[in-house]
Amino acid sequence: MPEPAAGHQGCVLGFDFGEKRIGVAIGEHLLGIAHPLATIDTEANDKRFAAIADLIEEWQPVALVVGLPSYLNGDEHALTQLCRKFARRLEGRFNLPVALVDERLSSAEASQSLKQSGITGRRQKPMLDQVAAQHILQSYFDGLAP
Repeated sequence: MPEPAAGHQGCVLGFDFGEKRIGVAIGEHLLGIAHPLATIDTEANDKRFAAIADLIEEWQPVALVVGLPSYLNGDEHALTQLCRKFARRLEGRFNLPVALVDERLSSAEASQSLKQSGITGRRQKPMLDQVAAQHILQSYFDGLAP
Protein backbone atom coordinates (compact mmCIF):
# COMPACT_ATOMS: atom_id res chain seq x y z
CA MET A 1 0.00 0.00 0.00
CA PRO A 2 1.25 3.49 -0.74
CA GLU A 3 2.63 5.51 2.13
CA PRO A 4 1.22 9.02 2.43
CA ALA A 5 3.94 11.56 1.64
CA ALA A 6 5.48 13.48 4.53
CA GLY A 7 4.81 16.80 2.79
CA HIS A 8 1.04 16.34 2.84
CA GLN A 9 -1.11 18.76 4.70
CA GLY A 10 -4.56 18.04 6.00
CA CYS A 11 -6.44 15.83 8.37
CA VAL A 12 -5.52 12.18 8.97
CA LEU A 13 -7.71 9.52 10.57
CA GLY A 14 -6.06 6.69 12.51
CA PHE A 15 -7.67 3.33 13.26
CA ASP A 16 -7.12 0.72 15.95
CA PHE A 17 -8.89 -2.25 14.34
CA GLY A 18 -10.45 -4.89 16.53
CA GLU A 19 -12.92 -7.67 15.90
CA LYS A 20 -15.42 -6.12 18.33
CA ARG A 21 -14.55 -2.40 18.21
CA ILE A 22 -12.58 0.04 16.08
CA GLY A 23 -10.94 3.00 17.76
CA VAL A 24 -10.59 6.16 15.70
CA ALA A 25 -8.23 9.10 16.21
CA ILE A 26 -7.74 12.32 14.29
CA GLY A 27 -4.78 14.54 13.65
CA GLU A 28 -3.45 17.18 11.31
CA HIS A 29 -0.22 16.72 9.32
CA LEU A 30 0.89 20.29 9.96
CA LEU A 31 0.64 19.99 13.76
CA GLY A 32 1.59 16.31 13.97
CA ILE A 33 -0.56 15.77 17.05
CA ALA A 34 -3.16 12.98 17.33
CA HIS A 35 -6.36 13.13 19.40
CA PRO A 36 -8.90 10.41 20.27
CA LEU A 37 -12.07 10.79 18.20
CA ALA A 38 -14.53 7.90 18.41
CA THR A 39 -15.10 4.21 19.02
CA ILE A 40 -17.09 2.24 16.47
CA ASP A 41 -18.73 -0.38 18.66
CA THR A 42 -20.23 -2.95 16.28
CA GLU A 43 -19.09 -6.18 14.66
CA ALA A 44 -21.30 -5.68 11.58
CA ASN A 45 -19.10 -4.68 8.63
CA ASP A 46 -21.81 -2.64 6.88
CA LYS A 47 -22.37 -0.56 10.04
CA ARG A 48 -18.61 -0.20 10.58
CA PHE A 49 -18.01 1.12 7.08
CA ALA A 50 -21.10 3.38 7.26
CA ALA A 51 -19.70 4.94 10.46
CA ILE A 52 -16.26 5.33 8.84
CA ALA A 53 -17.89 6.90 5.75
CA ASP A 54 -19.63 9.42 8.03
CA LEU A 55 -16.31 10.30 9.71
CA ILE A 56 -14.57 10.65 6.34
CA GLU A 57 -17.36 12.89 5.04
CA GLU A 58 -17.23 15.04 8.18
CA TRP A 59 -13.45 15.38 8.49
CA GLN A 60 -12.30 15.07 4.84
CA PRO A 61 -8.97 13.33 5.62
CA VAL A 62 -6.13 13.27 3.11
CA ALA A 63 -4.85 9.93 4.43
CA LEU A 64 -5.73 7.03 6.73
CA VAL A 65 -3.51 5.13 9.16
CA VAL A 66 -4.20 1.60 10.41
CA GLY A 67 -2.39 -0.04 13.30
CA LEU A 68 -0.79 -3.34 12.38
CA PRO A 69 -0.57 -5.72 15.35
CA SER A 70 1.98 -8.50 15.70
CA TYR A 71 3.64 -10.50 18.41
CA LEU A 72 6.35 -8.68 20.37
CA ASN A 73 8.99 -10.50 18.33
CA GLY A 74 7.44 -9.11 15.12
CA ASP A 75 5.77 -12.33 13.95
CA GLU A 76 2.31 -11.92 12.47
CA HIS A 77 -0.83 -13.51 13.92
CA ALA A 78 -4.48 -13.84 12.86
CA LEU A 79 -5.41 -10.25 13.69
CA THR A 80 -2.46 -8.99 11.60
CA GLN A 81 -4.08 -10.38 8.44
CA LEU A 82 -7.50 -8.99 9.42
CA CYS A 83 -5.92 -5.54 9.84
CA ARG A 84 -4.25 -5.78 6.42
CA LYS A 85 -7.63 -6.72 4.90
CA PHE A 86 -9.31 -3.81 6.71
CA ALA A 87 -6.64 -1.42 5.37
CA ARG A 88 -7.14 -2.70 1.79
CA ARG A 89 -10.91 -2.24 2.15
CA LEU A 90 -10.46 1.32 3.41
CA GLU A 91 -8.20 2.14 0.49
CA GLY A 92 -10.57 0.55 -2.02
CA ARG A 93 -13.77 2.09 -0.67
CA PHE A 94 -12.58 5.59 0.06
CA ASN A 95 -9.76 5.99 -2.49
CA LEU A 96 -7.40 7.45 0.11
CA PRO A 97 -3.80 6.49 0.82
CA VAL A 98 -3.53 4.10 3.78
CA ALA A 99 -0.40 3.67 5.89
CA LEU A 100 0.16 0.67 8.15
CA VAL A 101 1.88 1.43 11.47
CA ASP A 102 3.32 -1.03 14.00
CA GLU A 103 0.97 -1.10 16.97
CA ARG A 104 2.49 -3.79 19.16
CA LEU A 105 2.21 -1.83 22.39
CA SER A 106 -0.54 0.69 21.58
CA SER A 107 -3.23 -0.84 23.83
CA ALA A 108 -0.86 -1.07 26.80
CA GLU A 109 0.27 2.53 26.21
CA ALA A 110 -3.37 3.65 25.91
CA SER A 111 -4.29 1.94 29.18
CA GLN A 112 -1.30 3.55 30.89
CA SER A 113 -2.25 7.00 29.54
CA LEU A 114 -5.80 6.63 30.83
CA LYS A 115 -4.49 5.39 34.19
CA GLN A 116 -2.29 8.48 34.47
CA SER A 117 -5.40 10.58 33.80
CA GLY A 118 -7.16 8.89 36.71
CA ILE A 119 -9.32 6.60 34.56
CA THR A 120 -8.92 3.01 35.73
CA GLY A 121 -10.49 -0.41 35.38
CA ARG A 122 -13.86 -0.67 33.66
CA ARG A 123 -14.05 3.09 33.19
CA GLN A 124 -11.30 2.73 30.55
CA LYS A 125 -13.28 0.44 28.25
CA PRO A 126 -15.30 3.07 26.32
CA MET A 127 -12.15 5.12 25.63
CA LEU A 128 -9.41 2.52 25.32
CA ASP A 129 -9.76 1.83 21.58
CA GLN A 130 -9.77 5.49 20.55
CA VAL A 131 -6.80 6.26 22.80
CA ALA A 132 -4.99 3.26 21.25
CA ALA A 133 -5.82 4.77 17.82
CA GLN A 134 -4.38 8.06 19.09
CA HIS A 135 -1.10 6.29 19.95
CA ILE A 136 -1.03 4.63 16.51
CA LEU A 137 -1.62 7.93 14.72
CA GLN A 138 0.91 9.74 16.90
CA SER A 139 3.46 7.05 16.05
CA TYR A 140 2.76 7.70 12.37
CA PHE A 141 3.26 11.47 12.82
CA ASP A 142 6.44 10.91 14.86
CA GLY A 143 7.77 8.72 12.04
CA LEU A 144 7.28 11.60 9.56
CA ALA A 145 9.28 14.08 11.63
CA PRO A 146 12.60 15.10 10.01
